[in-house]
Amino acid sequence: MVDVSALGDAILNGDRAALARAITLAESRRADHREQARALIQRLLPKTGGAIRVGITGVPGVGKSTTIDALGTYLTSLGHKVAVLAVDPSSSRSGGSILGDKTRMARLAVDPNAYIRPSPSSGTLGGVAAKTRETMLLCEAAGFDVILVETVGVGQSETAVADLTDFFLVLMLPNAGDELQGIKKGIIELADMIAVNKADGDGAIAARAAAAQYQAALHILAPASMVWSVPVVTISGLTGDGLDGLWAKIRDHRTRHETNGLITKKRRRQDVKWMWAMVEDRLQARLRHDPALKARIPALEAAVGAGEMAPTAAADEIAGALGL
Repeated sequence: MVDVSALGDAILNGDRAALARAITLAESRRADHREQARALIQRLLPKTGGAIRVGITGVPGVGKSTTIDALGTYLTSLGHKVAVLAVDPSSSRSGGSILGDKTRMARLAVDPNAYIRPSPSSGTLGGVAAKTRETMLLCEAAGFDVILVETVGVGQSETAVADLTDFFLVLMLPNAGDELQGIKKGIIELADMIAVNKADGDGAIAARAAAAQYQAALHILAPASMVWSVPVVTISGLTGDGLDGLWAKIRDHRTRHETNGLITKKRRRQDVKWMWAMVEDRLQARLRHDPALKARIPALEAAVGAGEMAPTAAADEIAGALGL
């Protein structure tokens, strides 16, 4: 049995081991652990909300981990405490994940003012781990004032990251041509900033050209905010060039939206979505653990798979068993 009060006090005192235990508790699927995690988060809630929450996404190979390692190191040099919630892709077959972020972020991994928490996505929509919200609050209570959330990659479901963070950063590669045509409009509409990475060496000219094309493409989209126009910048996660300007724009975004009360409004909307996500999680838990359903579902799946039963009929039977 976890002593929630003692664990909460340890987290508030910056005990990293206690923070790790609390996150493990929040990620657990055991009913008793979930209840203890809820009690812990409720106790710590008044000490949360002060961090700048930044979601970082981009296509595989764009250099997310390298950029986060460089950006996080830059921020700790300014006196910030940085938590990186790196969501690893889980295997759709085994549910396993590599969890190798600490090897890809070598400098942050040994930085006393940084904390990296790899977390398997477990098939969660958008590549965002099911318990990332709880982990974020726990890190804020432990005193981390910048939260960086690295997601699996760009795709339609990546809109989930916008429901977790204050600022959504999309990383792009220098070669704009075909990639510009392939940008998903929904992702760009959610972006608060586009950063063309790998703008170093021979890639610098291509990066500037790509940035100009992305900026031109943004002109055809209606701005999501009346107080913010989406900037396009060039950076190098490898050398660190441009990261100071990138951070300055994130701070500018924060200032403008705080002044107008927009950060608070956005977070309240996110909390409502979080509530419904937890309701859906409870329904999924019923499906997994209800004895009668567990016994009946394999037969329903077999009947649908064999073409002997309509999917709608099977769905009605399952919903009826849940009282829906």
